[in-house]
Amino acid sequence: MSREVLLSCLGLEAGYGASQVLFGLDFDIRAGEVVTLLGRNGMGKSTTIKTVIGGLRARRGEIRFDGQAIHGLSADAIARLGVAIVPEGRQCFPNLSVREHLVAFADNRSGTREPWTLERLYALFPRLKERAGNLGNQLSGGEQQMLAIARALSTNPRLLILDEATEGLAPVVREEIWRCLARLKEAGQTTLVVDKYVERLVKLADRHIILERGRVAWAGSSAELDAERTLWHRYLGV
Repeated sequence: MSREVLLSCLGLEAGYGASQVLFGLDFDIRAGEVVTLLGRNGMGKSTTIKTVIGGLRARRGEIRFDGQAIHGLSADAIARLGVAIVPEGRQCFPNLSVREHLVAFADNRSGTREPWTLERLYALFPRLKERAGNLGNQLSGGEQQMLAIARALSTNPRLLILDEATEGLAPVVREEIWRCLARLKEAGQTTLVVDKYVERLVKLADRHIILERGRVAWAGSSAELDAERTLWHRYLGV
C-alpha cells in the first residue's frame, strides 16, 4: 500500500529581492518517509526550507501540506498544522532552562496516542534530564542540538525538518544524533533532513532530492544514490 503524500511542492519559485534562488521545484514527501535535501552550499536548500515553513513567501508555485495549500500562510499557522523545524544554529533561548524549553512548546499536533512527553524526551536524550535546570546558554553545542531536536519533538509534529542537524558537532555527539534519527524513523516520524554526511544519510533515509542552482537535479532512493557514486562528486563535492 502506497503512503499518502504529506508535503508537496509544485513549481516552487522563491528568492530575495531581485535575486531568484528557486526555479520551479517539484517534490513530495510521503507520510512516514525520511527524505533528504542535498546539494552544495548556495544551491537552494535553506531557501526551500524557509519557503516551506513560511519564513519566505513563494513567488510562484504551490506548497501543500496534507492536501491543504499553505504557501500563503504565516510561519506560526504552518507550525500549528504540525510542521516543526530544528533550525540551523539551534536557536535555543539563552534565558530558558532545558525543562522550560520542552514544556513551553509542548503540544500534540499529530494527535498521536503515544506523544512525546517530557519523560519520553528525557529518555531519548538522558543528558537533557541531567541538565534540566540549566539555561540554554549554559549548554554545550551538542547539548543545544539535542535540546533543539527535543523542543521540536515536544510539539509532536506531523513533519519534522532538520536543517544541518549535525553541523559542527563532535563525532561522538554526531553519532548520538544519528541514533536519535534512526529511532524516529522506526517510530514512523515523517522527516526532511538537510545534512552533508551522505554516507550516513543513505543508510537512514528512504529518498533523496539533490538541488543544483535552485532546481531538482536528481531524485531517487537510497539504493539508487548509493549505486551512483558519480552523483556524489558531481553535485555534492564528496
